[in-house]
Amino acid sequence: MATGLLAAMLAPPRTAAAQADTDAALLAAAIAGDHRVAGRARDAARHPFETLRFFGVAAGHAVIELSPGGGWYTEILAPYLRANGRMLAAHFARDSAVAYERTGRERFDAKLAAQPLLYDRVQVGTMPGPKTSRSFEGLAAAGSVDRVLTFRNVHNWLEGDAFDVILRASFDVLRPGGMLGVVEHRAAPGTTLAQSVKTGYVTEELVIERARAAGFTDVRRSEVNANPRDTRDHARGVWSLPPTLAGKDVDRERYLAIGESDRMTLRFTKPAG
Repeated sequence: MATGLLAAMLAPPRTAAAQADTDAALLAAAIAGDHRVAGRARDAARHPFETLRFFGVAAGHAVIELSPGGGWYTEILAPYLRANGRMLAAHFARDSAVAYERTGRERFDAKLAAQPLLYDRVQVGTMPGPKTSRSFEGLAAAGSVDRVLTFRNVHNWLEGDAFDVILRASFDVLRPGGMLGVVEHRAAPGTTLAQSVKTGYVTEELVIERARAAGFTDVRRSEVNANPRDTRDHARGVWSLPPTLAGKDVDRERYLAIGESDRMTLRFTKPAG
């Protein structure tokens, strides 16, 4: 564990302002941890410190990360929340009928098992879905979580009612006043649903409309993950860009110069009353 992280843990704050400063120090230390040698290569494009501060994630919070994939954000959230909070990961089911989902969950579980000093307190459960449970399984009771976060996943949930099911489950598991944080590849206004499914770019309007339909209010926006170089008209959609570079050597330098996608960063609140 990073030295700065340990030092921050040993200096409990006395005021709300001091708590905020300590949380910022804990978060910065988690991001700078030695376990993130590979992950840090993407920090300049993904702005994890600014993003998680915008989402208001405190070190004592209970946080669900939706569909964490290979665990890029888990590498930050797990050590940040380890001492005083709860890190909950909603992943694919171990017995999923879909091969790549089973493989993804196996790799994630193996990642956690390989570094128990970092990940021993991470609780892993399963995502809700239209064909499975309509709530999170093995994670948390209704109304008990402070934050639900998703990073670059919404485009995978657009077909059918998967996104709506996930939003409703997220609303239910959050405590009153809790927040949903969304980072997603941002489409131009007027992009159709079919185009979003094909390209991976989703409109802010769609996300806001669906979140409000699930009961969320008080939408807040940040441009911390904006990228004005992204023209959003690539031959292979968002996957043309790094880190995927789906076209391999085709226009590689151009895509590297653009960088990662233009992204919306949205925060929603579950009403307190």
